[in-house]
Amino acid sequence: MNDNPDVIVVGGGASGLMCAISAGYRGRSVRVLEMGPKVGLKILVSGGGRCNFTNRRADPREHFLSENPHFCISALRRYTPEDFIAMVDAAGIAYHEKKLGQLFCNDSARDIVAMLLQHCEWAGVEICLRQRVTGLSAAGEGGYLVETETGRHRAPRVVLASGGLSMPKIASDLAFRVADRQGLARVPTRAALVPLTWRADDKARYATLSGISLDAVVTVGGVSFRENILFTHRGLSGPAILQASSYWREGEPVLINLLPARDAAAWLRSAQQETPRQYLSTVLRTALPRRLVEVLCETVFPDDRLGSVPAAVLQAVGERLNAWPFQPNGTEGYRTAEVTLGGIATSEVSSKTFELRKLPGVHVIGEALDVTGWLGGYNFQWAWASGWCCGQYL
Repeated sequence: MNDNPDVIVVGGGASGLMCAISAGYRGRSVRVLEMGPKVGLKILVSGGGRCNFTNRRADPREHFLSENPHFCISALRRYTPEDFIAMVDAAGIAYHEKKLGQLFCNDSARDIVAMLLQHCEWAGVEICLRQRVTGLSAAGEGGYLVETETGRHRAPRVVLASGGLSMPKIASDLAFRVADRQGLARVPTRAALVPLTWRADDKARYATLSGISLDAVVTVGGVSFRENILFTHRGLSGPAILQASSYWREGEPVLINLLPARDAAAWLRSAQQETPRQYLSTVLRTALPRRLVEVLCETVFPDDRLGSVPAAVLQAVGERLNAWPFQPNGTEGYRTAEVTLGGIATSEVSSKTFELRKLPGVHVIGEALDVTGWLGGYNFQWAWASGWCCGQYL
């Protein structure tokens, strides 16, 4: 073991491993301190175990949220999805494009972790497991001391790749604690890419629909996403809801178009003329899941024969189907959130080197920064890009 490596990377996740590889290939001696029993834990659980490792369409101007939307452009242009795909191709990992540019491993997320570990070995990176970091301080003789529960480590440069607040069992708030101690600006954090929960009255009405999934358009804060939504016992989930959660704020309604492929009011008027003796529920079941129709017609819509439904009522039913108002009680929180929105303000960090302006020699990458991607491989691409680019300046 090198007692005094050139670089200590705190966190053996996606950004930390990529940073270590990048610096290691430049001849730096690098030590990774991972608090868990293995590296890449978040990689392993992502994408249902198949890791949505990047997105071909990743655009720094469109798919990332930050108070400074320009900050991420430099890194994402210097290290692109094609760069990571080339690494995956060279490793012989089979993958496929699922939809919307999302790339998944054919077999297992373990393939991505194994690839990263192979590169760490080639780059001479030292990995230390079960190293929960308890503090960071300036060393009297220069550089920094990183204290863990089992000892001390010293290096001229330290990279905080400890993640955000999501999935707290496999992440750490170390970067935020360092930021607070140093008086760094922070953008308020919140759970993102997370399911939204029912209010009590809606839970009583809709919790029985758990397991139902359907194509929908979800709109909040002036942004719309068309993908599946999923009913759960606790609320609504699914890709469209997770995407919208990053834009949702307490008290705001979420509008859900349950029939995005049609003008529901015009469709119902046409059905009224063609089959006036059919019940509303019968018509709705041709386009929506049966259990959902049953609940809607029991609690929201009058299940009468179409011919006896007044035109104004039928219009209102159609408008409701195209813009169902959902008032979330909240989110499921960091426990199930895929990422953390907000974080250390980008004004505190160089977009080129990721070095803290007020703490020379300390760099911050990945989820701890105020850069959050959409669902679909964008956050992994930010991890690869920020890690690789930081490593080039260590």
